[in-house]
Amino acid sequence: MTDAPKTLPLVMEEPRGRGKPPRHLADLDLAGRQALLAEHGLPGFRAKQLSHHYFARLVDDPEQMTDLPAGARSELAAALLPSLMTPLRTLEADAGTTRKTLWRLFDGSLVESVLMRYPDRATMCVSSQAGCGMACPFCATGQGGLQRNMSTAEIVEQVVAGARALARDEVPGGVGRVSNVVFMGMGEPLANYKAVVGAVRRLTSPAPEGLGMSARGVTVSTVGLVPRIRQLAEEGIPVTLALSLHAPDDELRNELVPINNRSSVAETVDAAHHYFATTKRRVSIEYAMMRGINDQAHRADLLADVLLAHGAGWVHVNLIPLNPTPGSRWTASDPADEREFVRRLEARGIPTTVRDTRGREIDGACGQLAATEG
Repeated sequence: MTDAPKTLPLVMEEPRGRGKPPRHLADLDLAGRQALLAEHGLPGFRAKQLSHHYFARLVDDPEQMTDLPAGARSELAAALLPSLMTPLRTLEADAGTTRKTLWRLFDGSLVESVLMRYPDRATMCVSSQAGCGMACPFCATGQGGLQRNMSTAEIVEQVVAGARALARDEVPGGVGRVSNVVFMGMGEPLANYKAVVGAVRRLTSPAPEGLGMSARGVTVSTVGLVPRIRQLAEEGIPVTLALSLHAPDDELRNELVPINNRSSVAETVDAAHHYFATTKRRVSIEYAMMRGINDQAHRADLLADVLLAHGAGWVHVNLIPLNPTPGSRWTASDPADEREFVRRLEARGIPTTVRDTRGREIDGACGQLAATEG
């Protein structure tokens, strides 16, 4: 392993010189949308109608907004519904029920989203940053560094695009809706805190303010930005927190997740438990299984010790078979080692599952498609 950086800033600064994406109604609450229309010299009361078309009807063609004056539709849509991202490639797997889309943002940045349809739910995995500054060595996104934070609307648009595909019967399984959103795509969500919380509020606010999803269907992941975890606990939005731990001891986690040099395993897990205690929402511990690195039996025992130090019933472990990037020395664990890891955690009373490995044949790991395109 290479030496990890000694420190990483809490919020990674973006490269200078990039412009900001155009303001979109998903960036704003209803009052803000009305004010933006007024800035364009347009009637503010139309904001509610435009919001209904975007969030409830999932319309993206102004000509279908028939309750707006025909001569004003394009101007109103341009003011509140500017184009934010262009699909470059969409790859399908699992008989079309897994769809990964590579998007080009207004400034040329590339991000990815994935729609995964199951018999009982449809999940959108969304990106929150173009690139990532957390520098985890086994992650495809982390190898390219951070390009910039995404705006609230750019995050929301990924979900709305998936919702449109389901509503238009473009995904096998019939007409459907997005039931779950996971912030597990490109980027560290809590390093783009304001935009991510704004996106969560848009997703969970009832139409026409937002998409009307249940907060319990939203999962926000983090590699462990401790102050932001504690801040999220006070937001009053009962989303699920997913902590990407990947190692139970500081020596190994310092190398796998460099931000651990700032906050130790104990401090990070303590913040996650605080989130549980405040929100009453069970925390998910994400743990990418890497052969010969973090999948030893003694590390399963140590992980149990670390989690049970805060008692039982507050956490669920989600083991992730590593989806290796081309040419990487990081590879998935042997199935026997994976089974033993699960057995040891369950023997200690810790609920444990192994994540469904969808999308391997379509560059399923975060950042793989963008890396090959870029």
